[in-house]
Amino acid sequence: MSEILKCIINDEEIEACVDPEMRLVDFIRERMHLTGTKIGCKKGECGACTIIMDGNAVNSCLLPVMRAEGTVIQTIEGVEKDGRLHVIQEEFINKGAIQCGFCTPGMIMSSKALLDKNPSPTTDEVKEALGGNICRCTGYKKIEEAVMSAAKRLREEA
Repeated sequence: MSEILKCIINDEEIEACVDPEMRLVDFIRERMHLTGTKIGCKKGECGACTIIMDGNAVNSCLLPVMRAEGTVIQTIEGVEKDGRLHVIQEEFINKGAIQCGFCTPGMIMSSKALLDKNPSPTTDEVKEALGGNICRCTGYKKIEEAVMSAAKRLREEA
């Protein structure tokens, strides 16, 4: 049996007939063709599927699609605006915080959710915000530096 899902994804109003058993990550990737949201562990442990839902970083692999009903969702594809990368994306590049890139969308989404709520995080707060994201290629130092640098730039631009 299908249900109607209504939500906003990357500033676009969505109305879709969905199987309520479908996971949100599968809807995002397969139906919306937003493949920047990755599928890693399928258990909520790696953070590759992280999106921002109603301002909070969430693992979309753990959520049935109907949990998105009435919500506002942002995926990695919705972070850049008018062809310009977000400061967080720029700082991940500037600081060399990207290796293979598989974890990067989830890292950026967790970082953005943090900075949207807390423009002046401590290093410990950055570590906590990224605690649900796993990178298998590198240590986290460059990633943490990128988030702290982005925070500084965002404060200066405000």
